[in-house]
Amino acid sequence: MKRRPAELKVCATTVIFAAMVSTGVVQASRPAFRAGEQAQAATPRTHPKLAVLIVVDQMRADYVDRFAADWTGGFKRLLTTGAVYTNAAYPYFQTWTCSGHATISTGTFPHTHGIVQNEWPTNDPRQEPWCVDDPRTQDIGYTRAPVGSHSPWQLRVPTFADVMRASEGARVVSVSLKADAAIMLAGHGGDAVTWVSDRLDTLATSTAYTSRPVPAVAAFARANPIEQYAKRTWDRLLPAARYAEADAAVGELPPPGWTSTFPHTLSAAGVLSDADFRVQWQRSPFVDEYVAQLATSLADSFQLGTRATTDVLAISFSATDEVGHLFGPRSQEVHDTLVRLDRTLGALFAHLDAALGAGTYVVALSADHGVTPIPEQARQEGRDAGRIDPVGVAYTVERTLTAAWGQGPYVSAIAGTNMNVYFMPGVAERLRASPQVLDAVVRNVQQMPGVARVFTAGALGSVDQADPLARAVALSYFPGRSGEVIVAIKPGWNATTAPAMHGNATADDQRVPLVLAGFGVKPGRYAQAVTPADIAPTLAELCGASMPRTEGRVLREALK
Repeated sequence: MKRRPAELKVCATTVIFAAMVSTGVVQASRPAFRAGEQAQAATPRTHPKLAVLIVVDQMRADYVDRFAADWTGGFKRLLTTGAVYTNAAYPYFQTWTCSGHATISTGTFPHTHGIVQNEWPTNDPRQEPWCVDDPRTQDIGYTRAPVGSHSPWQLRVPTFADVMRASEGARVVSVSLKADAAIMLAGHGGDAVTWVSDRLDTLATSTAYTSRPVPAVAAFARANPIEQYAKRTWDRLLPAARYAEADAAVGELPPPGWTSTFPHTLSAAGVLSDADFRVQWQRSPFVDEYVAQLATSLADSFQLGTRATTDVLAISFSATDEVGHLFGPRSQEVHDTLVRLDRTLGALFAHLDAALGAGTYVVALSADHGVTPIPEQARQEGRDAGRIDPVGVAYTVERTLTAAWGQGPYVSAIAGTNMNVYFMPGVAERLRASPQVLDAVVRNVQQMPGVARVFTAGALGSVDQADPLARAVALSYFPGRSGEVIVAIKPGWNATTAPAMHGNATADDQRVPLVLAGFGVKPGRYAQAVTPADIAPTLAELCGASMPRTEGRVLREALK
């Protein structure tokens, strides 16, 4: 939910991809674009013209049926003409934006691709880099100078888009409100990898992708300033009676300038309330509208899908995440955000139909994670729910070690809603050599309210594969990035001050939609257990390419 502070800069170990470049897995450069280049149609195509990869940030699986009566656009089209998987879920523990997008794009899980959370501490407890922070690069702004330095350098494996660029010469466009979403979907290169800057005041990219502004993005940014949304009012798109949720419920936290009830009017831009305007815009469905317009514009500018190869268009829609964290999954705001996204997707597909022809491109849609309802609302319903303070967990660990070894400090940081505990240098090694002390740490944390189970890094190499929670933690563990002690909280519980949160191995957070539609897809409803890691190898199969390493499978039952 929280955007990274723009001034945060860190140094970290460089991940070298020279071997990938030398073998062609990651392509350092691609053939120049030639305007007017067209696909030859002498023989029927065996691959789609375009692969459209769509991620709806924080879309729970139950939204698909819960709002089914209100779908009239893109969601309706996908669900009635596509292959709909009704049992899709992430099998791993740390269900976050960065790790989810990396899993979708690479077909691997965090223990392989390395993106364990949105951020994790370094050996310096004062530093907690974001998953795409890279001090060796510099962001490039389109209407203002951005603050930030982002790249995919911490992603350890190639993405579907990387493979398509290297093996097929595909053009790649990836767009989102969020830098981590756009970067993780694109991977290590792309023609236009674009997001909204940390200060929410301009479109941005990075020197990791280009040495100068991309002309097509610059033209869009000039013609479509974010300030155009100033004083816009967000009201319900449907009649009020169509919303079964309360308009104002306990625990909601609207951004400054708004109340919990509709309508929500954005402040004026360029005046004293400018910061309020940008935060309000970020927490509104207008963000998705803007990102879809950008994606459509760039698809046209780069003439995606007009050549003999398959191009890639990746879009991450973030409004459901930004709105969902503050208003919760049972709010009218989330309901309306998805109704509006349904219309936005309908317009996007109609545009691609007109440009390329219906049925000539393939669409894959999923989400990076779900979300757990606001605990205060759940408690009103008599369910086990609550909030657990990570500082309290750190204090319990510190107190246990002080009793065993004397005065510390021992804990350096605690990160994530799932609470990975990190230790000062040398402490983890000392704990591994002192099993009785480590057992005491586990036992004391395990007794805290809201804690489901506690795991230690040393025990993850031999977990029982029939134990879904232990397996989930192991799939999220990456040495050097994950904590030494990992705390899983109970379903319904929240380890942050945000009204609603995700990040755990629970059905609320793990279950997401997964839909394929268009070229080469056999429509129907499929009950097989699948994961979003199956998307990349399936798209590669349809496009005549092959992922070098995946943990997902090709969903052959849904292919013609």
